[in-house]
Amino acid sequence: MLVSLVAALVAALCYGIASVMQAVAVRAASRRTANQSTADHGQQASALGEVDPGLIVRLLGQWRFLISLGLDMLGFVAQLVALRRLPLFAVQAIVAGNLAVTAVLASWLIKVQLAWREWAAVAGVVIGVGLLGLSAGAEGATGVSGAFKFALLVAVAGIAVAGVAASKLGNPARTLMLGAVAGLGYGVVAVAARVLPGFSLTELVRDPAAYALAAAGIVSFMLYATALEGGSVTVATAAVVLAETAPPALIGVLFLGDHTRPGLSVVAVLAFVLAVACAVLLARFGEAGDHDRTAEQDRLRAADGTPSTSTVC
Repeated sequence: MLVSLVAALVAALCYGIASVMQAVAVRAASRRTANQSTADHGQQASALGEVDPGLIVRLLGQWRFLISLGLDMLGFVAQLVALRRLPLFAVQAIVAGNLAVTAVLASWLIKVQLAWREWAAVAGVVIGVGLLGLSAGAEGATGVSGAFKFALLVAVAGIAVAGVAASKLGNPARTLMLGAVAGLGYGVVAVAARVLPGFSLTELVRDPAAYALAAAGIVSFMLYATALEGGSVTVATAAVVLAETAPPALIGVLFLGDHTRPGLSVVAVLAFVLAVACAVLLARFGEAGDHDRTAEQDRLRAADGTPSTSTVC
């Protein structure tokens, strides 16, 4: 169990560090500068909302970006290891704590100013995660019926349909619903990983849960990216955090035998709520690169004498 707990913490650290490294890489790869004249203000402001086709090519030349991709993969492997022996409610809440890692590193490396409430939220995540680690009971991968695994495939199809429907809404409902649906997809990823009997090629090819995991990961990534396109990072990420933690936690308790240590059920519930609620408060760090764009916009506003908006009060 200790190995799985460490693996969950490693996953959170990897995801959090990777997010900031990607933000730094985007800044280094971008051809836009903050020193353009205020006469070009309107032109640059519109450019901030456009996709730069050459950005990905330049990112592939950034060692930070390449390392961040490796960290994301390492984090996913660590999450899989954690799911083998820890309850879903513990793993999902701990992984959501990666936003605290991102927030702290962003304040240090890319000079993002954190309000006192955000520092309090970071502390809340740490406390909640610590209490979850103490209260979670050890649990191996639980065997489930084939019907349960096929239900995961059906759930992925339903999530895809719901995502298409959500994309047709107007903001802010569009961003909120897309984030929530993407979060449900990430929850399916966690549940599918939890019920896999093993990771050998033969087992993966024969198991419907493996296909559900892959499909849910792809669909969720696309939906989350769509939610961020023209929507609020804070709203989208908050919805993802809630949807990818609470439903899988409930499924784990009801169907997969997840449990707490004797006498620590109340502690586990309070710790889960604390960790997830504080992660939601840090939701603006769900896409660290957004802070780079906000900082650049603030410098442009300062040049025009308009107020800055980067500080969250």
